[in-house]
Amino acid sequence: MATTSYLDLNRCRPLPPSLSSLSACPCRPSAVTLPRSRAKLGGLDFSIDGTRPVVGLGPTRGFLGRHRRRLIAAVARADPDHLPDGNAKQEVHKGHELSVNEDAVAENQEKASQLKKRIVFGLGIGLSIGIVVLAGGWVFTTVVAAAVFVGAREYFELVRSRGITAGMTPPPRYVSRVCSVICALMPLLTLYRGQIDVSVASAAFLVAMALHLQRGNPRFAQLSSTMFGLFYCGYLPCFWVKLRCGLAAPALNTGIGASWPILFGGQAQWTVGLVATLISFSSIIAADTYAFMGGKAFGRTPLTSVSPKKTWEGTIAGLCGCIATTVVLSKIFCWPKSLLSAIAFGILNFFGSVFGDLTESMIKRDAGVKDSGSLIPGHGGILDRVDSYIFTGALAYSFVKTFLPLYGV
Repeated sequence: MATTSYLDLNRCRPLPPSLSSLSACPCRPSAVTLPRSRAKLGGLDFSIDGTRPVVGLGPTRGFLGRHRRRLIAAVARADPDHLPDGNAKQEVHKGHELSVNEDAVAENQEKASQLKKRIVFGLGIGLSIGIVVLAGGWVFTTVVAAAVFVGAREYFELVRSRGITAGMTPPPRYVSRVCSVICALMPLLTLYRGQIDVSVASAAFLVAMALHLQRGNPRFAQLSSTMFGLFYCGYLPCFWVKLRCGLAAPALNTGIGASWPILFGGQAQWTVGLVATLISFSSIIAADTYAFMGGKAFGRTPLTSVSPKKTWEGTIAGLCGCIATTVVLSKIFCWPKSLLSAIAFGILNFFGSVFGDLTESMIKRDAGVKDSGSLIPGHGGILDRVDSYIFTGALAYSFVKTFLPLYGV
């Protein structure tokens, strides 16, 4: 059976006049005790009991009924020492518990929704990237160029953020936009010309001259942040184009290539560059996944103050997962032939991914933001998704090109 609880509202009002003052007159200085009266408004029962105005919360129904315990708890916090009976105190206790439980449920639902978004978009992005890597050529290079352009825009917006501009002068907006376009052209020039060292040097010179000739007082901080943007967002991603499209030697020992349909390129499609890119991408994904799972399960010791959520336990788990994935894929693709080379390749991929992740975390930490952007729901911006890949491409290409005899075939 539903019960009605009453709370004294005398001390909860901003200006609490007494009933005696309201009913007093010059000829009758004494207080007048009014008869008990009662009125209802929605789910609230307003009553006047003698000289005490009280409010009661009726049975649980309707909007007010569903939130009656919360209302009682709020009134009790305003006047905690003036509760009329034990039932009200029980209602207050239940109200606190209900508030905590509802907040926990809402938080869990929000986390589940975010996790669902991350999984759905992560699978979609992974499938799309796999198709792009298999296609190679201009398809792969154009996608890299588009990602580079968006990432460069996010980088220069981070440089202009309040947290970074408090200690330095950002480059002008027209310089940031020109640099973003230059960064996007670098992968295309890499595929067309095979190398872009002269182009990068020329672009850096032109940007430096533009900064020196701008109105006002040029700052070294403007020059350094711009040059790093060209290197970080433009030059480093070009090594993925060199790795995927530049290493065109056929992976002769790869069994998948022998049965690959002629319509999709046949065995000639499976080059050292394709196999190396697939293994690098897969090992980076494995490193992030195992590091996250290991950190959640065993993480106790912080890795660095740049990224407080990263732990040594998670890092070790990520390293083991990255090496294991690289070794397993090397057996599937029969590249590289040496087990020691596969282990070294996995270690190199791991350290490249960790260093790239920490570098972007440092930039975001100085900028005072959590994500570099909001382009991908549940994931943040482009830089938040590709930070582990930025340095890894250069390391993987240099390893295959320099240290593997006959490209590991």
